Amino acid sequence: MTKIGLASDHAGFALKKHVKDYLARHGYEFEDYGTDSAESCDYPDYGHALGEAVEAGKCALGIGICGSGEGIAMTLNKHQGIRAALCWEPEIAHMSRLHNNANVLVMPGRFISETKADDIMDEFFATDFEGGRHQRRIDKIPVSTNK
Repeated sequence: MTKIGLASDHAGFALKKHVKDYLARHGYEFEDYGTDSAESCDYPDYGHALGEAVEAGKCALGIGICGSGEGIAMTLNKHQGIRAALCWEPEIAHMSRLHNNANVLVMPGRFISETKADDIMDEFFATDFEGGRHQRRIDKIPVSTNK
């Protein structure tokens, strides 16, 4: 089974607890890179830890959560091997996997319900990358240092 990495800040902590229950119910192994409470903290500390774990192959996929999803998505996408997709609807999760081969799902903890999060995760985990012309586009995402 696929190992999933998790990260959140304080605003995403409650939804992350629900995500852990979802993953356990569905038989996924997971690693939580923090935070461990609803006490105010900085999302980059946990987003970078998750990004590094996915890049290193310690986790096949990741889930990041902060209040709006924006901050942790920006942090994760600083990593060259990460394609973090901010998803607030299942259809966005579907397309992020199908066309962009997203390897980190980001959800806005303050703006979606647990039921909506379940629907988004169902779609994210059920959708495979289509490949083809989309691979060519993904190959152009990392910033090249050879200019």
